[in-house]
Amino acid sequence: MTILTTNPLAPLLDRLFEEAKTASPATSSAIADLSPEERSRLMQSKTDYIDLYARLKDVPLPVSRETGALLYMLARGCGARTIVEFGTSFGISTLHLAAALRDNGGGRLITSEFEPSKVARARDNLTAGGLVDLVEIRVGDALQTLSIDLPDTIDLVLLDGAKALYPEVLSLVESRLRSGAFIVADNADYSPDYLARVRSPGNGYLSTPFGDDVELSMRIG
Repeated sequence: MTILTTNPLAPLLDRLFEEAKTASPATSSAIADLSPEERSRLMQSKTDYIDLYARLKDVPLPVSRETGALLYMLARGCGARTIVEFGTSFGISTLHLAAALRDNGGGRLITSEFEPSKVARARDNLTAGGLVDLVEIRVGDALQTLSIDLPDTIDLVLLDGAKALYPEVLSLVESRLRSGAFIVADNADYSPDYLARVRSPGNGYLSTPFGDDVELSMRIG
């Protein structure tokens, strides 16, 4: 049995995924004036992405159902006790990861989000799912919030914030990754520097694309 498929979490996730369908970036009036090329440029910029994500402050930007299930299975399968997440948004991915921690017997999930209104939504969702006690939400720029007070050993990392910052966030946590730790990077195609790093044989990772939009890596160094 897993709490992922029982009350109160299962119906909560169903509702959140349904809500996300109607509030996707593709249908958001907040970015209607941006061309696909400009959106892509903002996604890959190390500075201008702030404008894009400010426009999307009311949009959930969740992982897919398949990626959510993958996150749960990886965290549960490796017996994760310490997880770091970059990009909380409304907390859909956070719920999956925290569910694995609960089913593993407990642990600590540190997640970072720079949009305060999203933090409030995520905290409400985690409370509704009965998982808020396992999660520490840090508000602000992840390059600051994830640079201090991390666990000595990290079992799993999810990268799902500003794509251009994936290499920098990986650098913050890299020395704490245990051998065999998983790193899941959503929409990693927008971060070619990150992909080059985790796919280079000499950098201590085994890495492969997973599905349409995820890069799954394992620390082997």
